[in-house]
Amino acid sequence: MVIASRESRLAMWQAEYVRDRLTLLYPQCDVKIVGMTTRGDQILDRTLSKVGGKGLFVKELEVAMAEGRADLAVHCLKDMPMELPQGFAMAAVLEREDARDAFVSNDYASLDELPAGAVVGTSSLRRQALIAARYPQLVIKPLRGNLDTRLGKLDRGEYAAIILAAAGLKRLGLASRIRSVLDADISLPAPGQGTLAIEIPERDDGLDLASLLAPLHHVPSALVSVAERKVSQVFGGSCQVPLASYATITGDQMRLRAMVATPDGQRMISAEASGPADSAEALGLQVAELLR
Repeated sequence: MVIASRESRLAMWQAEYVRDRLTLLYPQCDVKIVGMTTRGDQILDRTLSKVGGKGLFVKELEVAMAEGRADLAVHCLKDMPMELPQGFAMAAVLEREDARDAFVSNDYASLDELPAGAVVGTSSLRRQALIAARYPQLVIKPLRGNLDTRLGKLDRGEYAAIILAAAGLKRLGLASRIRSVLDADISLPAPGQGTLAIEIPERDDGLDLASLLAPLHHVPSALVSVAERKVSQVFGGSCQVPLASYATITGDQMRLRAMVATPDGQRMISAEASGPADSAEALGLQVAELLR
């Protein structure tokens, strides 16, 4: 079995994590990883919203699967387009890590401590809008590249602070770089943030990959991802709209919060609703309609 993965350290960690889980489940199976560079990894001088959006991180992996060079691909769910190309399916959603954003700085403990004019780096229009709305005195500049590249730019003094996904830092053993975790009330997470998903191609050789991957599927994480991604889908499912949606489950009930804004944070609206966890898509549509 061959896993397609981007070659960044975080992406390879994710692929290795899935490989190790599969090896435990099926010790007789030889699971390998093939690394490759995507367009999203190559274009670092422009924001994703200007160069093609989320699909830039998955296209090359899908080509490898379509050509039979790989059997599955591991993605950050928040990087996956809302609609998968014909011939592909999301086979499993893994248990979610910390979904929140992390404040990373060498000199300051929190956004509140940053002086006026301090430069904050982020690759996300969502984070940009949320920070601009709450901290208009700060200067927000684009920050592209893999996790190590972003941390390197911070360490070279190009930014006073950067905002990253807490999950990636924790997965790579870099939790010590987190000065503070941003509560969802301050920085509502992106749809699917902190969650890994496995994509597979349709096959005609009789191998039921979906059944083989089923033990990795985490139902609560999948349910919240359905609700969150439905909100994004209604608003176009791209990187060009500052949008957040975050769902949590308590008992059999799901609470979904969402936000849409202008990039400068000048206009922002939020909505939330609760309902049965097993009606996740309907709840996502309900909240999206409230926003719209």
